[in-house]
Amino acid sequence: MEGIETKIRETAKALFSEKKIDILIGHEKGSLVFHSRPVMIRDANDTERLVWNSFCTNNLAVYLPRFFEPKKPKKGEVPPPLPRVAVIAKGCDARSIIGLVRERQVPRQNLIIIGVPCEGMIDKSKLEKLLEGDFIASGSIKDGGTSITGFSGKRLDIKKEQVLLDACIECAFPVVEDADIAIAGTSRKPATEKYKTAKSFSEKSPAERWRYFAQEISKCIRCYACRQVCPNCYCKECFVEQTNPRWVSAGDDLSEKMVFHIGRVFHQAGRCVECDACVRACPVGIDIRTFTQKVAQDVKEMFDYCPGFSPEVSPPLCAYRLDDRQEFITEP
Repeated sequence: MEGIETKIRETAKALFSEKKIDILIGHEKGSLVFHSRPVMIRDANDTERLVWNSFCTNNLAVYLPRFFEPKKPKKGEVPPPLPRVAVIAKGCDARSIIGLVRERQVPRQNLIIIGVPCEGMIDKSKLEKLLEGDFIASGSIKDGGTSITGFSGKRLDIKKEQVLLDACIECAFPVVEDADIAIAGTSRKPATEKYKTAKSFSEKSPAERWRYFAQEISKCIRCYACRQVCPNCYCKECFVEQTNPRWVSAGDDLSEKMVFHIGRVFHQAGRCVECDACVRACPVGIDIRTFTQKVAQDVKEMFDYCPGFSPEVSPPLCAYRLDDRQEFITEP
């Protein structure tokens, strides 16, 4: 990935030098082993901080809406121009960006999407699990393999395919489409079996599904980390925090937790790109992926719609067609 990283830096530096952008959102080296974190760059001299590796897991689209929030100017003042923002985007990031453009949260004319080939991201939790609870002290990636050493001194050589994120294993769209600038390189092959997680969930009876949902949601501590990292959760005030009317209380009752998660999951219908940012952010390991993927599968089967491609096509919940399915409608 070193060649791709060099191209990213060169591209970013050229955009700043040619005064085509004000801000670039990418990744930089983190403070921990095998960790990359988001970075906002505003100067060509800082482009050397940019990295591209198997740990650039964050969906950078989540940061975009805040740059374009309307600011009411003082009387007599001219509103400041909107910033020109470039984003380093893998497949799921780019699809989230298109979704935000479609929902008019970010103006397409102020964006430069730098498409990067993605070979799949490594799940650090899977690495640590192989170390049997030990933390990673050092490691390296080479020739499709990963070598890690724990603080106990235990060393393991692992094939990258064994420790990929589940989202990457099941990713059907690893290639960025319609990028303004495409970084050359090899992407991971699209998954041959889509909605694998949702299909196993669908095989359960309705009662079994409900029990599994209740079991998982009972773990929730209502930290709302899943909401905060999701590019689609851009509401200025979430329904769970509204007081007039009040939808849910601030209590720890299971029903209150379920209302939040049911509301959030259904808000993802026709919008979720299965980046699994919510799954990685959850501190208690709730299986959010099963529920969001089930809704994505239903939208695909019922409306033949997959989010994150054409900005002109409205998602199912925002469109009406005479041939829409209505088998679920019953007489009162």
